[in-house]
Amino acid sequence: MKNILKKSISQIFSPSDSEAILQEAKKQIIRELDAPSRRLFLQRGLTLGGVAMLTGCDISDNASVETALSKISGFNDRVQGWLFGSTRLAPVYAESMITRPFPFNAFYAEDDAPEVDGNAYRLKIAGLALDKREWSLPTLYKMAQVSQVTRHICVEGWSAIGKWGGVPFGDFLRLIGADLTAEYVSFKCADQYYTSIDMATALHPQTLLALTYDGQILPRKYGFPMKLRMPTKLGYKNPKHIEVIEITNKFTGGYWEDQGYNWFGGS
Repeated sequence: MKNILKKSISQIFSPSDSEAILQEAKKQIIRELDAPSRRLFLQRGLTLGGVAMLTGCDISDNASVETALSKISGFNDRVQGWLFGSTRLAPVYAESMITRPFPFNAFYAEDDAPEVDGNAYRLKIAGLALDKREWSLPTLYKMAQVSQVTRHICVEGWSAIGKWGGVPFGDFLRLIGADLTAEYVSFKCADQYYTSIDMATALHPQTLLALTYDGQILPRKYGFPMKLRMPTKLGYKNPKHIEVIEITNKFTGGYWEDQGYNWFGGS
């Protein structure tokens, strides 16, 4: 059985990709190891089931496993990046399908969401851009805006449909003279959150510098004064309360990504 499975995989993928696929399966199990009962269960002999039979790998040594599995993240990113494209659009919905109330989601309680002074707020631009002036909210509100009714998909398994309005992020990047050949755009936020995306995602027609929700100024709980809304990404890739946007060739990771979540985070 082991040889048959390996033969089937090798007919489709290169040796390096075949190994990466096996490692990806292991990573999905490793994420469950935080629970002591699951850890004990796996360590007692069911280590990854069929994948363990294929690889002969014992996941009882977490340190060595984590080292080995870290390579799969790059593989996932490459595959998702290859599938991604400006013509691949997330579904849009009728306003009658909006989830009300739209759920709050963050790594803290709703009452702990930052209170940003809109009058004093200035969006800062850093890195590879010609125009690094700071942007006030009144200036941003005057820009041509669009809206979209799209689905937010959370990595925890739930989803909700909302209506977001704002400036197409690609238009904003072109306006500030951003280097569109740069690899990454990163974000720092008032709630200490941070993340980064690839330039292709930044320029995707549905990527929005969101300033409103359901026709109203973006509420605090949804990310005031602005968030990046990307229906092509999982929820954790959509930063709220943005303070700094940096265009860069340096990989800066992200809050959840640095804890093991996939960096590309496509939905």
